[in-house]
Amino acid sequence: QVELVESGGGLVQAGGSLRLSCAHSGRTFSNYGMGWFRQAPGKEREFVAAISWTGGGPRYADSVKGRFTISRDYAKTTLYLQMNSLNPEDTAIYYCAARGKAYSIAVSSPSQYHYWGQGTQVTVSS
Repeated sequence: QVELVESGGGLVQAGGSLRLSCAHSGRTFSNYGMGWFRQAPGKEREFVAAISWTGGGPRYADSVKGRFTISRDYAKTTLYLQMNSLNPEDTAIYYCAARGKAYSIAVSSPSQYHYWGQGTQVTVSS
């Protein structure tokens, strides 16, 4: 059974940074593309960033390009999201997601992800 557990969320002032982590277990981490999504109150879940099974070809939402960086540590079977220059519009619950298809590339559609974490709250104060 695949399990994704996010951590690292919290309260930060505008302009600050946070690093989210997503611990992956239950299958071979290195074979699957992964991504980060977020959902703000009253809004639909939206794509943030994605990375392929090789760690290459990362994709980012326009709203986070240049500020957020997605990465993965194969030894620790963990996905990361480094978030810099945070602003109040980044406030949301952030979800880690993993694709069900092996050797998968980075994609932005949530329907392409089979497994989801429980989410971690990020709040950015102005």
